[in-house]
This record gives sequence, C-alpha cells and structure tokens, in this order.
Amino acid sequence: MARFLFVVPPFAGHVNPTIPVAAELERRGHEVAWAGLPGQLQAMLPEWGRFIPAGSEEWAAVVAERNVLRSDLRGAAAYKFLMEEALIPMCHVMVDGVDEAVTEFEPDVLVVDQQTWAGAVVARRRGIPWVTSATTSAEMVDPLAGLPKVAEAFHRTRVELQVEFGVPREIAEVGDVRLSDHLVLAYTSSALVGDGLESVSDASPVAYVGPSGLDRDEVDDFDWELVDPELPLVLVSLGTLSAGASARFWPVAAEAFRGQPWQGIFVAPAELVPDPPANVIVRDRVPQLSVLKRASAVVSHAGHNTVCESLSNGLPMVLAPIRDDQPVIADQVVRTGAGVRVKFARVKPEGLQAAIELALHDEDLRAGAKAMATDLASCGGATAAADALLGLLAPIEVS
Repeated sequence: MARFLFVVPPFAGHVNPTIPVAAELERRGHEVAWAGLPGQLQAMLPEWGRFIPAGSEEWAAVVAERNVLRSDLRGAAAYKFLMEEALIPMCHVMVDGVDEAVTEFEPDVLVVDQQTWAGAVVARRRGIPWVTSATTSAEMVDPLAGLPKVAEAFHRTRVELQVEFGVPREIAEVGDVRLSDHLVLAYTSSALVGDGLESVSDASPVAYVGPSGLDRDEVDDFDWELVDPELPLVLVSLGTLSAGASARFWPVAAEAFRGQPWQGIFVAPAELVPDPPANVIVRDRVPQLSVLKRASAVVSHAGHNTVCESLSNGLPMVLAPIRDDQPVIADQVVRTGAGVRVKFARVKPEGLQAAIELALHDEDLRAGAKAMATDLASCGGATAAADALLGLLAPIEVS
C-alpha cells in the first residue's frame, strides 16, 4: 500500500481531474488525501475523500477572487499578474499547512497541481518524490519562448521563492516548481499539445493520460422534451468564470441562432439572454456530458475540460477564447483540424453563424474531431494516470 497526497488549488478545473485518479488508486488498495485551502475545495471532493486543510478559508476566497481579476491582460502581463497576485501569495499561505499535512499523512508521493507551488516547495525541501498535475494542455507549451528575458525574470522569482522557504539554492536553481523532474501527469494528449512546439516539459517525463472524468456521475435534471431530435444541437458554453466578460457575446450568439435550422443550448444566466430565439434554450447549468452525447457541435471559450469532453465525443468546435490558457488551447484545437476560431470580443452574428455552419457541415472539421476522439480515448484516462503514479514507487533519485 502507498499513500498519495494531492495538493490542489480551490478551482474546480484543477480538482475534478484528480478525483477519478484518486478513486482508481483507492480501488487498487492505496490511500489518498487532498491538501488545500479549506472551504470551497472541500465541497468539490467526494464523500470518501480525506481532506487536510492547508491555509485559511478566508484566503481561499481571496485567491479565487484574484484568479478572475484583470481579464483584460494578455500574455506575459497576464502571467505576471497571476503569479504576483495569486500564485505566490497562495504559496505563502499554504506552505506551513502542506508541511503539516505531509507530517500527518506521511505520503509516499505528492501529486502537486501546477498552480499550488507550496506542494512542490515542501516536496523539494523534504526530499519527497513529487508529480506535477497539469490540468490544461496549455501548460505543456511555453508561451514565453519568444520572450527569453521575461521568462528568465519569472524563473528567478520562482527560484528565490523556493530559497525563501528552505529549498537549497543548488536544487532551486536547476528545478522548477511548475514541473517535476520525476513525472508530469498531463490530462491531455500529445496530439493536442502538438509536435515541434517549444515545451516547458522537455526535461521532464510526461504521461499524456487524456481526460480522466468522462464517466463521472452528474445530475441530469434537463427537460429533454425541449430538444427537437430533428434539428442539429449546438452547445454554447463559456465556463463558470466568464459571466462578467460575456455580456456582449450572448446577444451576438442569440442573433446568430435566430432563424437557423439548428437548435442551441446556451449555458448562461437568463438575464444575459433576455430575448432568446425560439430555437435556443437558456439554462444556467446543464448536465454537460449528457448534452454532449446528443450534440452535433460546440461553441466554447476553449476551457480545457469542455474542449477535451467535446473532442472526446467527436464534436467539431467553434472557439472564442477569452483569457489565460484559452487562446493557447484554441490554437491547439484549430491546428488538429477539429475546430475554428472566432474573436470573442469582436465576432458579429454573421461571423459566428458562418463558423457554426462550418462546424456542423465541413467534412474535414468533422473528420478532425473524430480523429481527436480516437486519440483521447487511447490515452487511458484515470487508469493510465494511476499506472504512471504507481510506477514512481520504484526507487528514484529525489530532487
């Protein structure tokens, strides 16, 4: 029996992929626990999940707020803001708690989300094997490859953070709290990440395991009688953190659908779509996996979970990225031939309408999406992730 401690931030997209992996480890007779900021994170875990607090509930709210601020920033400026306002402060408030969790749980391996640097700091300081949990395909490429001076400045910041918390400088200098040199567990596929791109993981072994939660339980309270089985169904979803930025987009989408021979399900607050056309259903929450099984195409902000779930169902995509990793993921989908991209802040009804027509009828796009479904299915999901983690139990050199 081995013990695995998952160190995660209080964000659903980072927590949810770990749950099926932990369940598979438990099924095989191992022990698992999660460490993180209390409050919202605890509610995301299954009833059987053991939770060890690392920090305060007040700070969980602060981190969540800072993670969604300044959606106007892009590229290096956006990463600098995220690092200085969310990731470094979160590391400061979690380090002692993660250290105590390690003392209490005595894990054999730490599975550390790429945003919870406290887990990497504690693992490197205490000499414990650790794995990076990379929950988006954007984390597998280096968006700052063309800005070497900026990348070096950010690297120096991460080095000094490690040294501040007791990691020997010779280890901090050659390592990276974002990437374990033991294993990077990537919930994506190498085909989506792409060959020939400059990767942040070139020095780290990567297990591309694909999406891990495609068979998760979900509450299906949707009124399916509202769906016309004779019309192609299009899911339109911009994720849970984009309401403040999407006020312009939803009326545009409504006009794009008006009078068209397809039906839409909009996942949006009703007040943002005050006059939906007859062929549009507006709900603030849907059973996404069930909808995708019935859909013919998806319009998305290029959030990683929605992208992987859509492509796993062989659905062509229209991508309207807003911020953070979304532009990178959108470009990856387009490069695979499974989607088309529109400009979130500038697209007009006729432009969105034309993109949806392509997704519904272009044979090349549909073939690209089917190919991605086959590719993602071959990655193995939670079973492959558990295999990779258990493979670390052989003696390794800790750094």
